[in-house]
Amino acid sequence: MLHILKHPLLDSKMAIIRDKSTNTRAFSAIVDEIAMLVTYEITENLKTKEIEVETPFEKVKCRTLDTNIIIVPILRAGLGMVDGIRRIIPFAKVGHIGMYRNENTLKPVEYYFKLPEVDDNTTVLLVDPMLATGNSCNKGIDLLKEKGVKKIIYVGLVGCPQGIKAVEERHPDVEIYLVAVDRELSDIGYILPGLGDCGDRLFGTK
Repeated sequence: MLHILKHPLLDSKMAIIRDKSTNTRAFSAIVDEIAMLVTYEITENLKTKEIEVETPFEKVKCRTLDTNIIIVPILRAGLGMVDGIRRIIPFAKVGHIGMYRNENTLKPVEYYFKLPEVDDNTTVLLVDPMLATGNSCNKGIDLLKEKGVKKIIYVGLVGCPQGIKAVEERHPDVEIYLVAVDRELSDIGYILPGLGDCGDRLFGTK
């Protein structure tokens, strides 16, 4: 269920956001652009239905999305990808999961969870740029499943083997989309070589 997205444009943009000299404004803009590009791939298998539309010349049968799509960023870094995805899927609704990492245990601490109404036709895009320990991702998936969500797709930028393994073992039914898989996890829970603290770089908090 792991998908690594490869494309020259993605590679070029990833090089920019990995660079420590990239400023907050440029970093945020490029993350937004990457989110738009990956949306094309992550939506490839969404369900569609046939409709009839009238062109300036005649009626024709077309296909349109038949899925209730909800984008759920894990705060705060996940917010950096929402606008890009929503530009491609403007009718998508947005939920939020608020979590922060306990720096001693590396475990997620939940402080907020708000989700639009779900049904059997709902697909949730769980968005968080960095799949490091996998703890926040797994906790987010747990919360979504408790609310009855059956189709969940994780959308990120960079992962590492430890985080990917943690999610695959706990939630083998969840598809994982990443742009890059990096070497390892540091002793303090950061991906190496990575791109730094994505939230701080998005919002200029350090």
